Amino acid sequence: MSNERLNSLAHASSAYLRSAMHQPIRWHEWGEEAFAAAQRENKPMLLDIGAVWCHWCHVMDRESYDDPEVAQIVNQNFIAVKVDRDERPDIDSRYQAAVSAISGQGGWPLTAFLTPDGKPFYGGTYFPPDDQWGRPSFKRVLTSIATAYREKHADVTEQSNLVEQAISHAESFAGRSDRFSPRAIEAIVKSALGMFDAKNGGFGQAPKFPHPSVLDLIIEQYVRSGDAQLREVFVTTLEHMANGGVYDQLAGGFHRYSVDERWVVPHFEKMCYDNSELLKNYVHAYQVTGSEFFAGVARDIVRWMDEWLSDRERGGFYASQDADYSMDDDGDYFTWTVAETKAVLSSEEAEVAMLHYDINEIGEMHHNPAKNVLSVRASAEEISRRLNLAPEKVRDLLDSAKKKMYGARLKRPTPYVDKTVYVGWNGLCISAYLEAAKVLRLADARQFALRSLDRILAEAWRPAHGLLHVLAYSDPQAARREVWGLLDDYAFTAIACLDAYEATADLSYFKFACGIADCMIEKFFDPVSGGFFDTPADTRAGKTLGVLSSRRKPFQDSPTPAGNPVAAIALLRLHGYTDDSSYREKAELTLEVFAGMAEQYGVFGATYGIAAMHFMQAHTQVVVIGDGERASELLAAATAGFAFNKAVLQLAPNKAVAQNLPPALAATIPRLPGIGKHAVAVVCSGSTCQPPVDNSAELTDLLRITKQPAA
Repeated sequence: MSNERLNSLAHASSAYLRSAMHQPIRWHEWGEEAFAAAQRENKPMLLDIGAVWCHWCHVMDRESYDDPEVAQIVNQNFIAVKVDRDERPDIDSRYQAAVSAISGQGGWPLTAFLTPDGKPFYGGTYFPPDDQWGRPSFKRVLTSIATAYREKHADVTEQSNLVEQAISHAESFAGRSDRFSPRAIEAIVKSALGMFDAKNGGFGQAPKFPHPSVLDLIIEQYVRSGDAQLREVFVTTLEHMANGGVYDQLAGGFHRYSVDERWVVPHFEKMCYDNSELLKNYVHAYQVTGSEFFAGVARDIVRWMDEWLSDRERGGFYASQDADYSMDDDGDYFTWTVAETKAVLSSEEAEVAMLHYDINEIGEMHHNPAKNVLSVRASAEEISRRLNLAPEKVRDLLDSAKKKMYGARLKRPTPYVDKTVYVGWNGLCISAYLEAAKVLRLADARQFALRSLDRILAEAWRPAHGLLHVLAYSDPQAARREVWGLLDDYAFTAIACLDAYEATADLSYFKFACGIADCMIEKFFDPVSGGFFDTPADTRAGKTLGVLSSRRKPFQDSPTPAGNPVAAIALLRLHGYTDDSSYREKAELTLEVFAGMAEQYGVFGATYGIAAMHFMQAHTQVVVIGDGERASELLAAATAGFAFNKAVLQLAPNKAVAQNLPPALAATIPRLPGIGKHAVAVVCSGSTCQPPVDNSAELTDLLRITKQPAA
């Protein structure tokens, strides 16, 4: 296709925007040029927000934006702007709030109509090409909006002002709402228990999303209380998810969510952040239950991320894998017919695989009823009894069938992998890999996480200016764009640096954590009312276009952990290493901003609950000094249990000196008697340390004593 037929998105960096470069719509990127054109021509703006992994975004592209008739209506009556929600979550969050206020719904594709100065007055999500499902056709919507803008301009203006007010109230949190109280933790857990699906696991009904922060909070509360009901919640949920179709039974890794309450039929896109946070869940569940099933799922998530979402050469985690490989595909890459199964397996393998994965002549996919989503229906033991085969034989057949089916799947047309490297999401993945590496002894995962963090710190951290939001784009032909970091990028990266320090005892990672956290405070902290805004206080180009001048303090997990509680966690962990009271004071102010309404958010406030746990408990460092077999035993005892407020470090004897330690440890560790003679473990909290112990049983007892119950 000739360049004459490309629109301006040919110059974009984002994979989602570039996928629309051939459309007949005269698209603009978000920027001053688009707003100037709208004001010059006095035209309303059509704003499309989507993502490269979004199935319905691609459907609407094909049905409407590729249609010359739609293009003619749009080009004649609107200034069209396309935004990638992953590249610009600040734009997405504000217009999601607007469209939710208008229509009661949000999601992607987000379709919003704006005044020339960017104020939304109408919107929705997906609009079909023809009137159907109770939704008006997109052409009818476009024509009606264009007419209303011309003939009822005063009404449009009034509506836009009302919507702008709704945006300004969404997560604005003007000041301290209450004193901090641990009641919020109880309320969040109670809300989760009330929503718990005891039959299928998870929270609420269809569609069913994973809620990793809730699961981590429940796991931690179970460790502290021993409440069997809490154990049932996370064990049932994690088992059902891993056995369901929402989990990729062949390659590993989780799809984004399930359209049914049983976790069987997913939306097939896979996101790095869902898998990073679920990886932590399965690692923590293994720590507290000893279940090898959970450990196996965790290793499988790492296997999938290694293979599909990792830049093995340079370090860094890719953003996502698409659900589909074409517009005519709806999960076909991931699903199987009976004929496809039998074509790649022996008769024995096919017999056990079809029982195990519930593969039948009639499957679950509406567009192709013969297609089956793989989920675990029968265990090897059940199949053994049913077919009168030895369990070992069944397991061998299942292993070989799984390898053959995955090999055959790899030959199919493959859904697109968005190789964009987002800084904040990488922070989440790095932390998850380090957690898995520590507990499951995964040396390769540890090495890759550190290499990824080193790349971020070398290429995305500019001490004079701050963090970038995007480290690298997916398309090597794309223009290099500098998109500056948001609150999440700083908070997630600061925590990744602290995790790296704890994994390596390399003080440079601790210093990076301090520098990034200090920059986060400078750019995002509200010194008047407390809490963190999601966008920086400086006025870079494009920041105040549209409704971006509206300040938000993100509190809800949706779907990544919310920026404010994560920032508070970072500051509380830094306080534990520095004894710098200003870190704790800012964390407390942040928690108090949301204290009055935290209970109302239920499962979506779970990261706040985790931050509250960090605030209530002194940060505890378990420092193993020495090497050899005894040090390994002490390290294993130190990492065996799970607690939010516990950090584990290992130091060589010659490194247990003040100049190699953060301030709080520098004031205590070097002064302890017996350091350096043989391997010992020291438990420190605040500015005091317990006497060293030199055997794992003593250390286990000491950790049990120092664990404080939730207030």
